[in-house]
Amino acid sequence: MSNTAIAARFDEIYNSTSKEALAFITARCGRTADISDIFQETYTDLYTLLIKRGTEYVTHERALVLRIAKRKLSKHYSFLERLKNFTSINYTKDNKEEDPPEHEAADFSTEDFAVDHIMLENAKQLIKSKPEDVRKIFYLKYYMGLSIPEIAQMLSLNESTVKNKLYRTIKELRRVL
Repeated sequence: MSNTAIAARFDEIYNSTSKEALAFITARCGRTADISDIFQETYTDLYTLLIKRGTEYVTHERALVLRIAKRKLSKHYSFLERLKNFTSINYTKDNKEEDPPEHEAADFSTEDFAVDHIMLENAKQLIKSKPEDVRKIFYLKYYMGLSIPEIAQMLSLNESTVKNKLYRTIKELRRVL
């Protein structure tokens, strides 16, 4: 089986199933931070399966992708539960600071950078303090770039509910920052 044929079949499956898989994972994910990892692992497993079994193996793309996603969700959260028995997990703080973005010498202002960094951290903390559904809406809107109707459909909410939660949180962010 050629790598080109596998890559083409993978792209075809990804294009036809990615939105539904993302909706499935987002709706069932316990933490917003886990969505992109589980989504990526789902399609990594699909690609590995195509390499091992060939492109003809996949006949029902949607069912296969959702089954892989369901297994990834189950495996991920059962592992976390087992891990909690051995060590405490702190979900509120990142373990690693991100490197600051590189700036051109002419653009660089230490004071502006510090203010931007503080405001960004405050915004992150405010969003982390919100209920899981609000964090999912922010994730889908600003990380995944989805529209309000798409988010409403993925989370099985009314569009007005999504707008309300999104705009109230934005209003709070503006007030606080």
